[in-house]
Amino acid sequence: MKQDKPIITTLMDTDRYKLSMQKTFLHHYPGAHARYRFKCRTRGVDLGRFADEIREQVRHLDSLTFTRDELDYLAKIPSLAGDYLDFLRIFRLDSRNVLIEGRDGELVIEVQGAIVHAMPFELYVLPIVQEVFTRRTYPGENYAEAKRRLEEKIAMVRGSGEEGFRYADFGGRRRESREWHDYTVMRQAEALPENFSGTSNMALAMKYGLTPIGTMAHEYLQAFQALGPRLVDSQKAALETWVKEFRGDLGIALTDVVGMDAFLRDLDLYFAKLLDGFRHDSGQPVKWTWKLVERLQQLRIDPATKSAVYSDGLTLVSALALHRLVRHAVRPVFGIGTHLTNDFGRPALNMVMKMVDCNDQPVAKISDSPGKGMCDNPDFLRYLMQVFQIPAEAVA
Repeated sequence: MKQDKPIITTLMDTDRYKLSMQKTFLHHYPGAHARYRFKCRTRGVDLGRFADEIREQVRHLDSLTFTRDELDYLAKIPSLAGDYLDFLRIFRLDSRNVLIEGRDGELVIEVQGAIVHAMPFELYVLPIVQEVFTRRTYPGENYAEAKRRLEEKIAMVRGSGEEGFRYADFGGRRRESREWHDYTVMRQAEALPENFSGTSNMALAMKYGLTPIGTMAHEYLQAFQALGPRLVDSQKAALETWVKEFRGDLGIALTDVVGMDAFLRDLDLYFAKLLDGFRHDSGQPVKWTWKLVERLQQLRIDPATKSAVYSDGLTLVSALALHRLVRHAVRPVFGIGTHLTNDFGRPALNMVMKMVDCNDQPVAKISDSPGKGMCDNPDFLRYLMQVFQIPAEAVA
């Protein structure tokens, strides 16, 4: 290990949805393989020069295991209890499955292997990249300004008078540092008990007695583009498998892997009744809401009985404004990330790590926002768009 201390010190420093998805794949597709690729969307940043240090930090992950206290905590969560904990008891990461290189001023990171062993890396690699970048670019970070900004946000929520406004921390992937992430969660839980509903981070949920929040991510539905019986039925197969695994728990579905319109065509009465709600992660949120409301009404389901989870680059200002617009139509909940965990008065890195193939077949994320899609194979992307009736301008 280099001179700096390890950035990730526990395997619990991950998001709830990683454990839920890992459990599902372990039970239903334990032999499935996948490849993930890192992408920094922020232009003009040379992350490649940090490749050696990032590699050392990732190698440290090999030494970590879930502790007895952590397993005891997870055993109290019904959707995670059972034989999955036997798997976690012996689970280890293997950094030999991770390629990390600096090439022409860019950072290249790829992870491949069995999904149950490859998928956890994202939630460790992204915070490592961000914190290495922060340490080297802004040494001696002054937290006074960040604390001032956080207190302004807390005061704004307190003074908003917005009844029923609830939001959670979704900021682990792009946090400024592990210590700062910890402080922000602790402070909001202390200051806003009526508004701050929990965190996606398992370690912080355990530490502060908060609700661990999360269900599925894009990679889950993407994988079924290769695992499902037919491409056109991949979303239905993914949701059906999820329902079988969790039997009514964790009932929030992500809607934008191939776009909201295609998702709503697959949303029949069966799924609409079984799911508790839906997550918005791209596209115009109000337009997305009215599309969802219209579809639920067509199915004779009261939209006000369903949760709508908004998580696309939100600030507390935009979340409060959105809450005022949609609160009478659906039950809005908000997941806020970088705005809480990396607001230091400068642009934060915009990084992702997405699945690009499964079982040696290409997969894609199309999204409802330009620039958020990801696919390595243009021929597959065109075919996917044809199958799901997605217009070309949707991915322009």
